[in-house]
Amino acid sequence: MLSSIHTPRADQATPAVFLDRDGTINVENNYLYRVEDWEWIPGTKEAIRKFKQSGYKVVVVSNQAGIARGIFESSDVERLHTFVQQELACIGTSIDAFYYCPHHPNYSGNCSCRKPAPGMLVQASLDLNLDLTRSWMIGDKLIDVQAGRAAGVQSMIVRTGYGVGEQECIGPETRVFDSLFYAAEFIATNEPCQEVAQT
Repeated sequence: MLSSIHTPRADQATPAVFLDRDGTINVENNYLYRVEDWEWIPGTKEAIRKFKQSGYKVVVVSNQAGIARGIFESSDVERLHTFVQQELACIGTSIDAFYYCPHHPNYSGNCSCRKPAPGMLVQASLDLNLDLTRSWMIGDKLIDVQAGRAAGVQSMIVRTGYGVGEQECIGPETRVFDSLFYAAEFIATNEPCQEVAQT
């Protein structure tokens, strides 16, 4: 996996919100890597700020198979993430770290970081001293939920991106929200380790 870490390791274990990228933070656009093609899902920047204000680290964990396919390079992903940070800085917030899997089994073989494997979440917990038992994983696909569960993280799905179709694949123990904004509203008013139930 590849990563960009923007915050020092915490002295005490802290909870985190792990976010899928495409379809959760930004509008789904196949193999997105150009800044000019980035489009924020409404309310997403405010959601990230609310997570941070609530005491969570915010960590993006994203499959980027376009690297393995030769569509773009890791430098393109890094450039896009720099843009994202600049946009967030305009409202006084940021993402603590970006982790992304550059692999695809058909092009680069199997790996331990491609979701639904939990590798990116586990590595982030080691790098940043995160308490997975008090953390959340939010995405728009079943594989996001599966990665979160495999890492011992409470998981939820948003109906943006592929979420509307994917929500049919998840069980009643997984909470569903219309967007990241509403997920942030819920998390900000609930204990990190609280049991969740279907909406």
